[in-house]
Amino acid sequence: MIQNNKFLIFGFVLSLLFLSCDKQRVFDEYQAIDGSWHKKQKVAFTFEQNDTIQDYNMFVNIRNNNDYPYNNLFLIVSMLQPDGVTKVDTLEYQMAHPDGSLMGEGFSDVKESKLWYKENVKFPKAGKYTVTVQQAVRESGKVPGVEQLQGISEVGFRIEKTN
Repeated sequence: MIQNNKFLIFGFVLSLLFLSCDKQRVFDEYQAIDGSWHKKQKVAFTFEQNDTIQDYNMFVNIRNNNDYPYNNLFLIVSMLQPDGVTKVDTLEYQMAHPDGSLMGEGFSDVKESKLWYKENVKFPKAGKYTVTVQQAVRESGKVPGVEQLQGISEVGFRIEKTN
């Protein structure tokens, strides 16, 4: 009985630690990719944002594994604002070290990369926003994009308060 109570108390304290460690998080969601990300597949994240005063940082999170064949990653990220205006950015991220080993956090062959999207920004309007992420990887010297990008298991989007 005492052993069970200690386990419950430990579990409660541990869960409080995890919940309190992420006070900056406003939005954090992932969507699975079935091992191959088609160049026309858009991953969408919709959220409600009513604060137009606070500064925020936004990130695209990528979980990839050793099947990812490139050193970098090109993304097209679009943000549809409540007033119907869409802002589009083409972004490039380094995904591997010079020796070919994957960058990112993780102890196994799955690595998670927290990639900057926007830093210290205010949302211009209150309301519903939709962010879409699409891969735009091209092989060197080739015009058409990579049809099926291997090694990406999940794509995420995260918003954090700046202070």
